[in-house]
Formats: sequence, structure tokens, C-alpha cells
Amino acid sequence: MSDQMPSPTAARLYSLDALRGFDMFWIMGAEEIVHYAHNILDSSFLAAFSNQLTHPEWNGFAFYDLIFPLFLFIAGVASPYSLGRELALGKSKATVSLRIAKRAFILILLGLVVNQGIHIIPIAEIRFGSVLGRIGLAYLFANLIFIYTRREWMNYVWFAGFLIAYYLLLKFNAAPGFPAGDLTQAGNFASYLDRLIMPGKLYLGNHDPEGLASTIPAISTGILGILVGNYLKNNTSDGNTKAIRLALIGVAFIAVGWIWNFDFPINKNLWSSSFVMHVGGLSMLLLAFFYYFIDVRGYKNWAFFFKVIGMNSILIYISGRFINWEYTTKGLFGWVGELIGDPFNIVIMAILFVTVKWVFLHGLYKMKIFLKV
Repeated sequence: MSDQMPSPTAARLYSLDALRGFDMFWIMGAEEIVHYAHNILDSSFLAAFSNQLTHPEWNGFAFYDLIFPLFLFIAGVASPYSLGRELALGKSKATVSLRIAKRAFILILLGLVVNQGIHIIPIAEIRFGSVLGRIGLAYLFANLIFIYTRREWMNYVWFAGFLIAYYLLLKFNAAPGFPAGDLTQAGNFASYLDRLIMPGKLYLGNHDPEGLASTIPAISTGILGILVGNYLKNNTSDGNTKAIRLALIGVAFIAVGWIWNFDFPINKNLWSSSFVMHVGGLSMLLLAFFYYFIDVRGYKNWAFFFKVIGMNSILIYISGRFINWEYTTKGLFGWVGELIGDPFNIVIMAILFVTVKWVFLHGLYKMKIFLKV
């Protein structure tokens, strides 16, 4: 791996924006297309696909569990290109740290807006845990570690340290009345800590999938992204070699995650250490694929659809709080659904729902309007 201090001249990765868009595509309505198609058609493939777009109740893994950590991983990969450029151009670490803290604060606030809307309600009724809030906190700590760590190898220590510390915290502790190492929803120590220290309400009453305690291993997800971004930006190997190495490391991470799963189950709700390894490996495989075909081989046309989404990913994520997309889609294309009729109209309307969002994002892309946090 290369030295940590980045070069100011490295180009922005087209593949990173495309992968971010691919990630967001599945939660901006594409998953509903698959679910509706599965309900209509007797297809084992669609049944399996639809099942992969649903979160497991507790332990286990489905493709849908990858969406959130992949986004956080991508945010980490982007850091050496954005924050690293500022450092290389002479900005002080204090100035860059202030920008990091500001972005984290805005993400936490946006997370509260997504959860509750813009309302004044009692603190006891507010859910403070959120997807954007976790991204903000993990982004904050991962990037501060990155810019203040003098030796790159120390980032690996931080990465492993958070995972091992979290593993030990949950394996040798539990909620009162449960045996040490209990990893059930009610008995695990992370959820117990959240019940003690988090204000407001938890998403599931006794557990919040975006709680404070489980943010500890999420920091490692952010650090992993930063390490990968630093490698892609600064390593002098050719693109083919980088993609192959990244894919091989990804496979190794998945293997470690599977092995660790026997003792510490892969669990998105707890953001378990085995989960971090598993989704980290999958994230590296996906990035290796996108990087190789887009940035190395130059096949960019097919990825434009996803890049349009990726360039305004935060905007489309929070837009549902301000835009009634279903109403808009029915207003514009309700006649199409009526023309097609049952049962396929619901699938077509789901496709048009995603299309309306994409056209909106494309318009912003053409006007160079991007929500930057």
C-alpha cells in the first residue's frame, strides 16, 4: 500500500459515482419492481431475488443488507480524493477537521428530518438513531483517524481494534438477566447500552439498528473505505493490478466474515464484526468490478444511468420527506396503469415511479445542481 499523504492530481473516480448510484437505485424504488413482479409471476428466480431484497429479521444476510454499509464504504473511498486533495494543497488539518465535523453535523440533522420531518415534538418521542446519523458519526471518526494518523499501518490497527473491541464487548457482557454473550434482540449488550444512554425512542422499542453502540464497528466500515480509496489513488500499480488485488482482498474478507459468523453471527441489526468483514468484502468486489470496467477499460456509457443517481444520492434519499413521488407518478402516468390493467399495471407503475425520480435527477445533473453536504 502507498504512503498515506495523497497526491493532489489524482482524478475523480467515475466508477465511484456509478457505484453509489447503483447502491441508491435499489432503495429509490427498484426493489418494489422486483417484489411486485414476484407477486405476479411464478418464477423461482424472482422469488429468490425478491427474498434478497428483504432484510432478515435478525441473524443472517441478504443483498438488501449491503445497501447501507456499501454507501458508508463509498463515502470512505471518496475521502482521499476530497479531503486528501485539500491536505495536499496546503490546508491545515484543523481546517479540514472543521469541514468533517460540519458535514457530520448536517448529516445527523438530516437524519432527524428523515425520521420525524420538521416538527417540534417532545424529546421522548424523537428517534435519534438514523441512517444518515450513523453515516455522519462513522464518517467523522474515520476521517479524523485518517488525517491525524501519521503512519498508514495505524489505520489498520484502528480498523481491527474497533472490530475486536466490539466483539469482546458483546461476547463477555449482556443485558441484566441474560447470560454473558447473549446476542438476542433483548439480551445483547449493545442494545442494552442504547437503552441506557440514547435519548428519545428506539426504532424497535428495545433495540435500534442505528444505535450508538453499534456505531463503533461502523467506524471500521468507514476506515476500510478510506484505506481502499487511498490505495486506488496513490498506489503506482496499473489499474488491472489494482482491480485484481482489490477483488482478491474482498474474497479474503468474505471468508473471514463467514468463519467469524460461527462465533459472532453476521447481523446487520448489530453491525456485528463478522458483518463488517462480510459486507466489506462484497463492497470491495463491487468496487473492483465497477473500477475495472469503467475507469480501467473505459466502458462508461452503461454506467451513466447510475452516475446520475450517485451524484445526488443524499438528495434522492431525503426527497421523500418533501416530494410525494407516488402522487406525482400517478398524476403523470396514472392513465398508463389504467390502460395496461391488472395484474401488470402495478409493475409498470413501479417502473415509472423510478423513472420519474431519475428524470428529476437527470434534470438536476444537466443543470449541474448537486446537493453537497
